[in-house]
Amino acid sequence: MSLKILFAFENPLPSREADAEVFVTTARYLAPLVSQAWLHVPLSRHPVADKADLAGLGVLRARAPLRPAALRHFCCGLTLVFRKAFRQADLVYTRNLWIAWIAMLFGQRVAFDHYRPWSDQIPPLQRWIYRLMCRQSFLVNICHSNYTKQKYLALGIAPEKLLCVRNGFEPGRLQAPVAIEIAKRDIGVPVDKKTVVYTGRLNHRKGLALVIEAARALPEICFILVGSYGDGPIEALASGISNILIIPWQSPDTVSRYIFAADVLLIPPSWKPLAEFGSTVLPLKLFLYMASGRPILAGNTPDVSEVLSHGRNAFLCHPDNAEALISGIRTLTDDPALAARLAATALAESSGFTWEARAATIFGIIRSRMDVASVEQGGWGPMHGRTWRRQSWRWLVNLVRTRSWVLPPDFTALPVFEHEASGRESGPVSLAALPGA
Repeated sequence: MSLKILFAFENPLPSREADAEVFVTTARYLAPLVSQAWLHVPLSRHPVADKADLAGLGVLRARAPLRPAALRHFCCGLTLVFRKAFRQADLVYTRNLWIAWIAMLFGQRVAFDHYRPWSDQIPPLQRWIYRLMCRQSFLVNICHSNYTKQKYLALGIAPEKLLCVRNGFEPGRLQAPVAIEIAKRDIGVPVDKKTVVYTGRLNHRKGLALVIEAARALPEICFILVGSYGDGPIEALASGISNILIIPWQSPDTVSRYIFAADVLLIPPSWKPLAEFGSTVLPLKLFLYMASGRPILAGNTPDVSEVLSHGRNAFLCHPDNAEALISGIRTLTDDPALAARLAATALAESSGFTWEARAATIFGIIRSRMDVASVEQGGWGPMHGRTWRRQSWRWLVNLVRTRSWVLPPDFTALPVFEHEASGRESGPVSLAALPGA
């Protein structure tokens, strides 16, 4: 089947942001599977500088200003429909609802790929999102997690249009495994010093204040926080704590030096990234961590628990509980047999989470959806209308009180999600069974 895809990305390239990595890498791996692929994108410098990252993609510079962001997004969608590639493509692949709506308005089919549950985070959009995703030309919403998929299902959108395809990692970023002793020497840490490593942005949205609290209580352990952009609030909190090393942001080619030097790889066990800020659902680093062969410590949040299971492939602890985090770190650093077992299981399971595997799955989904002639109308009813009005009011009150556009979810209970790779239930264990509960 000959297939031409126009990938439309609304943020400037090159970029260090996770959204750029996910979208561009997915596009790059999908490009060899189709007959033609273009990438429509704002560029902060000439695309030749990023030739390796955009291999296989015809790059179209978006006719849009780089700032402000709202105007850039608006222009990316409005001008896209006048490009020759828009008329030649079989579908537009995007992560932006505005671009998706404009593309369908001008007669194009759309595949949507995003990690956020927009209908839950900004409830006033629910009715519009429902109508948009129920159109025949809207082929599929590719969710990165079951957590997000369930939010759209609750909106009444037909299940056939909602498919969970998780993110991945680039095997080449880890290359040949490095022994932990050698890795520690390479970064200047004593071989006999236990290490807890975090990689990613160092900001208040990642739950790192909790990690700094744990570092104060565990002076014998070296905490290595990789991803600093300068003097921010986290750097200020860590100032003067001798067992915390703040490392500047590292390129994908160099971050593995620190990952391999970890006795424990840390995903801060906090609700904040998911619930308070809504900016992280199933963090991208999780998949790279799994493939490293090092034990992972994380929180028992609904998104993380879809992939990681306490005592099987990771150590999960009660979120936002410093004592639980401290206890978890001590357990993993004092019990090398447990740490090795968890790491080995995660490594074995990581083989299904490569970008290549993700692209192949998405390609199969798009091909099948292109052949579907019927229109899935979904099921918006009076109950959905009442929920829409109630949640929209909550959103407005929250906006006035906090000035945040994201409505925090109401976690009255933790759902159990299906583990799609194995077909068994592997949702969050009872909080009462976790350390610190």
